Amino acid sequence: MNRLLLLAALAVALAGAAQAQPGYVADYDTVQAGRFDAGRMFTLDDLPRDYFQETYGFTPTDDWLEHARLGALRFATYCSASFVSPDGLILTNHHCARESVTQAGLEDGQDYNEEGFYARSMDEEKPIEGLFVEQLIEIVDVTDEVTAAAEGAADAAARQQARQAAIQGIQARMLEERGGEESGHRVQVVTFYSGGQYKAYVYRRYDHVRLVFAPETALGYFGGDPDNFTFPRYALDFSLFRAVDENGDPLQVEHYFPFNPEGSDPGDLVFVLGNPGSTTRMQTIAQLEFRRDFSEPQVLEALRTREEIYGAWLEANPDAPEAPELTDTWFSLGNSRKVYVGRLKGLRDPYIMARKQAAERDFLEALAEDAELQAEYGDVVEAIAANRQAFRPRGTIGGAFVGFGPGSVLSAPAMQRAILAFQYANATDDEQRAQIREAFEGIEDVPPGLQEALIAQRLRDFQTYISYAAQAALQGRSPEDAAREIVESSALVTAEGAAGFLDGDVMADPAVAVVAAVMPTLQEYQRASAASNAELAELQTRLALARFALYGTSIPPDATFTLRLSDGVVRGFEYNGTYAAPYTTLYGLYDHHYSYCVASEGEGSAGARCDWELPERWLEAEDDLDLSTPFNLVSTNDIIGGNSGSPLLDRDLNVVGIVFDGNIESLPGHYIFIDTYNRTVSVDVRIMLEALEDVYGMNRVAEELRSAGQ
Repeated sequence: MNRLLLLAALAVALAGAAQAQPGYVADYDTVQAGRFDAGRMFTLDDLPRDYFQETYGFTPTDDWLEHARLGALRFATYCSASFVSPDGLILTNHHCARESVTQAGLEDGQDYNEEGFYARSMDEEKPIEGLFVEQLIEIVDVTDEVTAAAEGAADAAARQQARQAAIQGIQARMLEERGGEESGHRVQVVTFYSGGQYKAYVYRRYDHVRLVFAPETALGYFGGDPDNFTFPRYALDFSLFRAVDENGDPLQVEHYFPFNPEGSDPGDLVFVLGNPGSTTRMQTIAQLEFRRDFSEPQVLEALRTREEIYGAWLEANPDAPEAPELTDTWFSLGNSRKVYVGRLKGLRDPYIMARKQAAERDFLEALAEDAELQAEYGDVVEAIAANRQAFRPRGTIGGAFVGFGPGSVLSAPAMQRAILAFQYANATDDEQRAQIREAFEGIEDVPPGLQEALIAQRLRDFQTYISYAAQAALQGRSPEDAAREIVESSALVTAEGAAGFLDGDVMADPAVAVVAAVMPTLQEYQRASAASNAELAELQTRLALARFALYGTSIPPDATFTLRLSDGVVRGFEYNGTYAAPYTTLYGLYDHHYSYCVASEGEGSAGARCDWELPERWLEAEDDLDLSTPFNLVSTNDIIGGNSGSPLLDRDLNVVGIVFDGNIESLPGHYIFIDTYNRTVSVDVRIMLEALEDVYGMNRVAEELRSAGQ
């Protein structure tokens, strides 16, 4: 066995961890922190220009940064996107578009997820009700105003309230100064460095968005769950929308990113411009160990069990009218489950934790060298450790209530309504009751069989995590029997049955009885958690201020679903004893179809259908395509959830790809960024153009994309 394999085997044996990173050693006490362990997700107003010049011989100008900011978009509340033509054409991922595609299909009586959606003319572009995109038009530093508001407050809770009141006041004032809500603006004050900075982000919102193109799910999610978070990869995970004005005409935009039909080459500098959702790279070892031992495995188990429940129902009811929307939920659960698998492996990886420990040690040593900072912040890491240690006796309880509240797909509608009914019965004023009633009436139904399975799983969660309360809830019944009884006799199973329920004797319902039995445990947990988290938030602010005093903005802040620029290069990586080249091609797409779905008859697929099966239109087009066309590519950029749909740009801000995934080794990136094996996975611009022209007959759109760069 060679040295690399020996080290990898050692890492797995010690930690059950993800694939070992180069540099793994037997003595983890010798591990050192890296320069960019906190990542390379830079805010556009605090960009380290010297680093870019030093590393790439390239310095972004003010005009370059303004163009980058105004060409980038937030796609609703969950993805990134960008303008790619002067006529308001928007590029994002297929998986970001999936809800819109499902919505369009339900309106038209078509299964666009199965067939794909292709608007042959602008008149056929489909308005999507409720969809919006946001463009960041201004960033204002409001740190002094927010921090001043908390001065003199009596305690941690009072300081938090004062800061929150100041934030709300700033948002309202700045929105009014820009014309109010009717002007199409939105102001969000964002906290960076856990309170080290506060920035007001001013957005221009576009509410009229139309679907232009989305491939079949068979292409957009090619390889299915087995290929998710892997590379080599062959997914056509892109879609196109268009922003229009109030008259329905294409929105005229000045700042957009043209397609570069030549794409990229190995070693090229590339940028990801998008909105990474959240990271916890600034957390201490004690916080990460708490996550490792409690929250992350609990969330993972909740996702795993619900994914199985939704999958089993869909397999038994493939033609049910609810199947398209519930399939979206199932996909989302599977993706989230795999994310948490990777996160947990990272937290159990001795090398990663040793590297985090080294960074914490470096921070404490630097703090000790400054007498003034040491006096003010020297106890903060130890205080955070004490906070987490004190909450450990309650850590297990949280597993019973993952996704327990209203609106979560992890909880059955009957249980969601039961929680609100219990709260309604105990509400103390009319305003509170009105809010509860509105939430109660907004809960949507799911089929009875699915609901019963979800209720039974929640009751099993009670048995696992709060057995003492579960006994009172079950009253000698099994979870399965109790769930069956609730579905058969509770008025809360359907919205129709629940009509008028809040005006009667709510406590007599069997679903409410179950909730009432566990509510004392939940309420005590919530009180203790709120107190602990308030203290922890204040300690994290102190920690952030200490880091900020030592390092300034040389370390980028944790992700906050706000616009970031990440640099990288196109580069392959070693894996499983072999090497992944930076590009895949159309040859590989067809090879996977014939190897997995024809020769191997679908072996290895996650469901009944072969995950690598190509639609008939792709088989018919095979002879007309250039099979050497690059399909997917990998680069060393730093991304996380929320970056889906981000454009991959060259140094001239031309599109060379669109980000849609990371490899499995990137998932611990929630806590630490190590670019040795971590890779961003993108759809190559060359396959986007070829697919539009030679497979889908979308020549008008391809020409719009090509001409935008001329």
